[in-house]
Amino acid sequence: MAFVPPGSGWPGDPAQPDTPVAHDPAEVRELASASAALADLTARQSVCRACPRLVEWREEVATVKRRAFAEETYWGRPIAGWGDERPEVLIVGLAPAAHGGNRTGRIFTGDRSGDWLFASLYRTGLAVQETSVHAGDGQRLVGARMMAAVRCAPPDNKPLPEERSTCFPWLAREIALVAESVRVVVALGGFAWQAVWPALKDAGYVLPRPRPAFGHGVEAGLSRGGAGGSSAHLLGCYHPSQQNTFTGRVTAEMLDQVFIRANALREM
Repeated sequence: MAFVPPGSGWPGDPAQPDTPVAHDPAEVRELASASAALADLTARQSVCRACPRLVEWREEVATVKRRAFAEETYWGRPIAGWGDERPEVLIVGLAPAAHGGNRTGRIFTGDRSGDWLFASLYRTGLAVQETSVHAGDGQRLVGARMMAAVRCAPPDNKPLPEERSTCFPWLAREIALVAESVRVVVALGGFAWQAVWPALKDAGYVLPRPRPAFGHGVEAGLSRGGAGGSSAHLLGCYHPSQQNTFTGRVTAEMLDQVFIRANALREM
C-alpha cells in the first residue's frame, strides 16, 4: 500500500478506518464546515483525496522513497494540523516536504527546514525538544500549533492555485476552531502569507487595509469579535528552506527574533 491506513497504530494518527474522506472540493467544504471539534477536523484532513495530482505524487513518493529512507514506511497521506488545542501562537507553512512530513506523518518533521524551525522553537520556549524526526519522537509544542496552507506534499514544492483553493476550507476551519486563544500568527514564507489572509477573514478576523507586503519581521494587527473582542498579530517570517538557510537569507538569529517577538506579543 502506498500510504499508512487510518487507524493502523501510527503515532498521532487522528483518523480511523471510518473517517469520512473528501474526494472533491465540494466534499472538502462540506466536511470542514461540519467539523465541530479539532479531533474531527484533523482526522478528516489526514485522509483527504480531493486533489488527484497531489494524491498521485504523495503516494508515488511513498512507494519509490528516497534511498536514505528506503527501509522506512512512509506516511503518504495529508498532514493534519498539530500542536496545542488552545494555542496562543499559530505557525503556518506552505506544504509538507515529500521526504519530510510525507514520510514522518508530522509537519516540518524529518527535513532540513524542520531542523532549523524546531531548533528555534526550542530555543524560544515553544517546543520541548530541539529536534523533530518522527511523529512518535516525544516532541511537543508549548502554547503553539502548526499547520500548512496545503496539506499534501506537492511536486517541486509548488502547489497549483486550484490545489490551494481546494485545501483552503481545512485551513480556515482550523483557524476558526482555535481563534479564541490565538494571539499571534506566524506565516512562514510568502505563500503562507498569501494563503492565511483569506483564511483569517473567513475565521472572523478584521484585517488591516491595505494589506502589507510580505517580508521578514513584517507585522499586522488583527481583531476579532468587534468592540471588546480579541486582538492578535500576524508576523511574516522567511521560510527556513534549504535554499534560504544555505544562502544566508535566513539565519538562526533571524528565526529566533521572530519567535521572541511572538512570545512578547502573546503576553500583551
